[in-house]
Amino acid sequence: MRTGIDEAFVQNTVRRMGDRKNVFSAVLRVESGDGSLSFASAAGEMRVDDRYFIASVTKLYVTAVVLRLKNEGRLRLDDRVIDFFPDGTLAGLHVLKGVDYTGKITVAHLMSNTSGLQDYFFGKTVSGKSAADELLSGKDEPWPLERILTTARTLRPRFPPGQRGRALYSDTNYELLGAVIERIVEKPIARVFKDLIFDELGLRNTYAFQDEGDATPAQIYYRSQPVHLSRYLASVTAEGGIVSTADECIRFLKAFFAGRFFPKEEIENLKQWNLVLRPGTFLFGLGLEKIFVPRLLQPFFPYGDVLGFWGQTAAFAWYNPQHDLYLTGTANQLGGPGHRAASQAILRILKARARSPIRIR
Repeated sequence: MRTGIDEAFVQNTVRRMGDRKNVFSAVLRVESGDGSLSFASAAGEMRVDDRYFIASVTKLYVTAVVLRLKNEGRLRLDDRVIDFFPDGTLAGLHVLKGVDYTGKITVAHLMSNTSGLQDYFFGKTVSGKSAADELLSGKDEPWPLERILTTARTLRPRFPPGQRGRALYSDTNYELLGAVIERIVEKPIARVFKDLIFDELGLRNTYAFQDEGDATPAQIYYRSQPVHLSRYLASVTAEGGIVSTADECIRFLKAFFAGRFFPKEEIENLKQWNLVLRPGTFLFGLGLEKIFVPRLLQPFFPYGDVLGFWGQTAAFAWYNPQHDLYLTGTANQLGGPGHRAASQAILRILKARARSPIRIR
């Protein structure tokens, strides 16, 4: 049965990704839920089975772990975050207009980016520079949790935890969430990922980046220049330190939406959407993202929900339930060209799938 997607179509789509200025490598894999449709292609410096940094797509793996621990009765989403740390560890982390709200922050606030805490990565410090500015200027340094918390204390929170309709994308939240997981499981987050996800799914090319000398992941670029962030990436496992392949990302994505790590019905509870405007524009739920489509454009985007996660490196992992389609890959670019290339490729695949007589509702 004709699906609107074949090998030549996927190859052409990925070639277009690689043809964009400052996109030096790209990979894309697309599969249907039943496996009857499965194609992958790469362009530039990459091959289809190459490893790459999935960046913030890592946060979807954090969601899987948190929900698994929740369903094992080892945490609740309304647990206070300060209760997982020694007294004073988080003191003064969220002070707004003279009121310390740190004790009000819950696990759910961290997962949904509704804690109000500033993002240490993009937040401007008193020097006028952010961690992102320093890293992209070539200053590759580790950012352990203690350094992140110290920086976060200097950044004014945006709103009280859980304020209705407010969300702020913040890597600070997920570093804290990783630390909460470590305290519950009593293992480093890298080992938690391995034990609860990678080994369980038989993922042999997926791991938490730890070895600063590991040169196997595809090169990341910022605009036209390669960037080397091994010391940084080895230190921020919970927010974006996983390395994987397009194939193994899809295997995880299928397991996630099939309810492998938690009851499938929990997916509906994750759809507590708030609009986030930076980085990019998307809807953020409870540890899950959704591609944002403006209301005026919705009649021209008849594909239903597209759920999953973006990564800062233009890595992506998306599931389109309406057409039972999974898409993973990357453009390995920290600048805008990579995300634009990936977005256009995803939209092109969805359009082709929509032409198929197959519909999953």
